[in-house]
Amino acid sequence: MDYRNRNNNSISPELIRKYNWRIWKVLIVGIIAFSIFILMISFGIFGEIPSFRAIEHPKSNEATEVISEEGKVLGTYFVKNRSNVNYSEISPNVINALIATEDIRFRSHSGIDFRRTFTIFFYAIIGKKQGGSTITQQLALNLFSEEGRARNFAKRIIQKFQEWVIAIKLERNYTKEEIITMYLNTVDFGNNAYGIKSAARVYFNTTPDKLTVPQAAVLIGLQKGITRYSPTKNPERSLERRNTVMALMVKEGYITQDELAGEKEKPLNLHFNAATTNDGIAPYFRAVLKTEVRKILEERSINKADGTPYDLDRDGLKIYSTINYDMQVYAEEAQKEYMKTLQAQFTKSWKGRNPFRGMEKLIDQGIKRSDRYKALKAEGKSDEEITADFNTPSKLTIFTWKGNIDTLMKPIDSVKYYKLLLRNAMMAMDPRTGNIKAWVGGINFEHFKYDQVKMGKRQVGSTAKPFTYAVAIENGYSPCYEVLNEPVTISSPGSPDWTPRNSGTPLPGKITLQKGLAYSQNYIVAYLMKQVGPTAVMNEIKKMGITSDVPAVPSISLGTFDASIYDMVGAYGVFANKGAWTQPNFITKIEDKNGVVLYESKPIIKVAMNEEVAYIMTRMLRGVITGGTGSRLSYKYKVNGPIGGKTGTTQNNSDGWFMAISPDLVAGVWTGCEDRAFHFTSTRDGEGANSALPIYAGFMRRVYANPNLKMGKNDFDPPAGGVNIVYDCNQYQPQEETTSELDKKLGF
Repeated sequence: MDYRNRNNNSISPELIRKYNWRIWKVLIVGIIAFSIFILMISFGIFGEIPSFRAIEHPKSNEATEVISEEGKVLGTYFVKNRSNVNYSEISPNVINALIATEDIRFRSHSGIDFRRTFTIFFYAIIGKKQGGSTITQQLALNLFSEEGRARNFAKRIIQKFQEWVIAIKLERNYTKEEIITMYLNTVDFGNNAYGIKSAARVYFNTTPDKLTVPQAAVLIGLQKGITRYSPTKNPERSLERRNTVMALMVKEGYITQDELAGEKEKPLNLHFNAATTNDGIAPYFRAVLKTEVRKILEERSINKADGTPYDLDRDGLKIYSTINYDMQVYAEEAQKEYMKTLQAQFTKSWKGRNPFRGMEKLIDQGIKRSDRYKALKAEGKSDEEITADFNTPSKLTIFTWKGNIDTLMKPIDSVKYYKLLLRNAMMAMDPRTGNIKAWVGGINFEHFKYDQVKMGKRQVGSTAKPFTYAVAIENGYSPCYEVLNEPVTISSPGSPDWTPRNSGTPLPGKITLQKGLAYSQNYIVAYLMKQVGPTAVMNEIKKMGITSDVPAVPSISLGTFDASIYDMVGAYGVFANKGAWTQPNFITKIEDKNGVVLYESKPIIKVAMNEEVAYIMTRMLRGVITGGTGSRLSYKYKVNGPIGGKTGTTQNNSDGWFMAISPDLVAGVWTGCEDRAFHFTSTRDGEGANSALPIYAGFMRRVYANPNLKMGKNDFDPPAGGVNIVYDCNQYQPQEETTSELDKKLGF
């Protein structure tokens, strides 16, 4: 049939209507098919779409933050290093840079920018790439796609429409401010920095609210390619991209042309801090804390709303600790400052000697504990092959006090090197509350993971002597009581006689108990042990919070038992806290990511000794500092305050200790090698006064210099009811009775 108009040879209206109808049918069918396709997407036919509940509570890996007592972040636990911030905590420069670069109609569209979407095809024709995803669509991809952007074209098409559906749901459930905040909290900025808070710290060592225009432009510029435009890997490209972002901000009216001109010639000015779980201060503390928090949540059955356990690496908890940020920094600085000097002393003391003679078994143990040995064993290597490997030079990175060094070394030599490397640990605590203010568990967490504050236990040496003195004071002795400073033998049923030697030349003649403690005279404490008995001393030590094994034998008066710094600081806190033992505590509370309190700590306090006895012990410990083995704290290191303390040195100079008390702070410091068999060659170098006290001095010098810490210099308060025990030896009037008569009177 001919549909042409016979008069003018044109297409007839009937034909036009027919083809219009066909076009409309195709269009209608296409719309219906597309609608069905979108519905199928919505119902999850082509892959799971998050539910309304999931949209309301989007899943995302969020780092758990460990927070100091002042509210500063000490560090994080994470799979992805991400911490959330609120909209008000983000600089407008970041918001403006993001909108100008990624989505200029963000505030007006409803999740999908169709105008931008259709321009993709035009740009594709002319060979220019153009992103079509809005900020909301990118958020949808970040939140609900574990694998990220699909590489397969067909899968990417499906994924794109899934993003549309999720984006519309997001727009219906959240405000624009919430959406852009969620986006900035979830986006990857490279270098293991997820979210704007982490990115601001990692790249510029600042917070999101303080990011300048150029800094914001650098971070937003990363979104075009976190490797290609990385400011650490490709700084030139990053600089170029930064200027492009700022130019786009000019185009959208967020900054002026003059501002761009003033900034674009400036360098990146990075303050880069790589993000690892070791980042931040107090890494040993944070490792112990993580284990303790897991234990608390498990023991109290504290779970998420769906009944599953909290994941500290993903669930964004906030753990409020008792650590004081400044004190922690000071403790770490004091350690690094002095340990360099002490290590040099230690190395020099072994010059010309062989420290490994007869130590083959310990070296073999060191080899078998190493990660290298375990890896070779896992590969199925024989003992002969492993021995050959450990005796073949390899490229190794070793720790030194000047920083990590890459070197060519036999692995067995690295084992020996680390055996002679001194270790050190310290803890400081408020004796009244038990709150721990500083915790340094080792010299370098990257290389040595073992915590020496709570997990490690070492022989305590002369720092145990005050426990025996305290029992003697409880039983009527005065610090001014005089004892002949001569060898003492204690006989115990079923055990050989015990006659301790004195360290160095003993003070001659009769000396007071005060002087015996001040100068750490072994004969005097042995005399007291003979009077009060080991069971009474052991019971006192246990009441003061020492949890490790303490046998009821006379030698515990000289500190032959092992204990942790954690326990020893708690025990010395009894002297400073008027006889009350307060359990050392390092957690204030735990919150979930929404601020709901999951756990709050409560102090545990027990009376361990009479208040008057505790006060007398503060006087005696003050004497150690004013005129005894700890006097260099004042005369050499110029640390003056109401400080009492006790030095400690163990057999063969294997361990050096210093315990210190003041009304506001109790602290303990330990120094030694990994194995006790490796030690200082002289007491002059290895004694606690030289190996441990200087670190405390460096710490306290910094603490006293910081007025914000409000560290008082008032002395210990005497008991309200007065003191009946004479501790001023100028007023002491000894009775005429003999020592044996006094012993009978005391019931010994």
